[in-house]
Amino acid sequence: MLATPTAQALELAGPIEVFAMAERKLKEAGRSRSPAYIIDIVSAVDDLTIHSSSGLSMLAHRPYSKVKEPVDTLLIAGGMDLWSAKPYPTLIAWLQEQSQSVRRLASVCTGAFLLAEAGLLDGRRVTTHWYFCQQLQDQFPKLTVDPEPIFIRDGNISTSAGVTSGMDLALAMVEEDLGMDIALRVARALVLFLRRSEGQSQFSTSLAFQAKSRLPLREIPVFILENLGRELTVEILATRVAMSPRNFARVFQQEFGDTPAAFVERLRLETARKLVEESDRTLDEIASSCGLGSADNMRRIFQKRFRRTPSNMR
Repeated sequence: MLATPTAQALELAGPIEVFAMAERKLKEAGRSRSPAYIIDIVSAVDDLTIHSSSGLSMLAHRPYSKVKEPVDTLLIAGGMDLWSAKPYPTLIAWLQEQSQSVRRLASVCTGAFLLAEAGLLDGRRVTTHWYFCQQLQDQFPKLTVDPEPIFIRDGNISTSAGVTSGMDLALAMVEEDLGMDIALRVARALVLFLRRSEGQSQFSTSLAFQAKSRLPLREIPVFILENLGRELTVEILATRVAMSPRNFARVFQQEFGDTPAAFVERLRLETARKLVEESDRTLDEIASSCGLGSADNMRRIFQKRFRRTPSNMR
């Protein structure tokens, strides 16, 4: 892992814990004869101290210039304080050299800027933390920046959004290397609620709603998620926040640009999709708990909305 001087603590520690836990789970499964991952934190400058924005300081093992042995996977942590490699031509050259030999090259958050400055993302579809997406696009017009996904894999180069998306990307790498069983064991061990897939949006329906909504409405997404299997009419939701159904529907539409019914449907589908992909519950159980009726009905809805059946997703 290459860390800029202002990399966030979790952008380093998160992926490292994923790879380290994979090693432990391999041993528990009796499948480890030699280390699956040897983790090395290297600094992008000669100073080994990483001053994260939270105030937590971390110490890299060595500067990048001391790396002489072959590297399998190079993961760059950028942080929320944008740091440029342009004043460091030797770092740019090193990144370009490593790109010729590594099996995988990836970035977390603004680490994408370093890859872009080295010319390694030209012509590729990439992402970064949503806050920096427009800046990345403006600064490097040869890139196609997509602000939606939590991470994007384009060939052997991956880019991810901010902070915890680095853990999602690391889990995807573990699954690629060691199989889904180990990846899920790692997710459970680290108490990751769900292992998010590559196509997962940085902006979930419930998160986006809470960010935009007025205070009385902010509890509605949680209430809906806790009661997906029940009837969720406008009348029921309006009563929850002590509003008239007509006023609730009007305010809801103004705040989120969608009807309550459409919002409920999206939450049901988001939750059902996650459960299909990540749990071992039957399709009938998932359909019932998410308010989608039967497995057959859920299958029809998935085919229309996602162009895939639940079985194919699983």
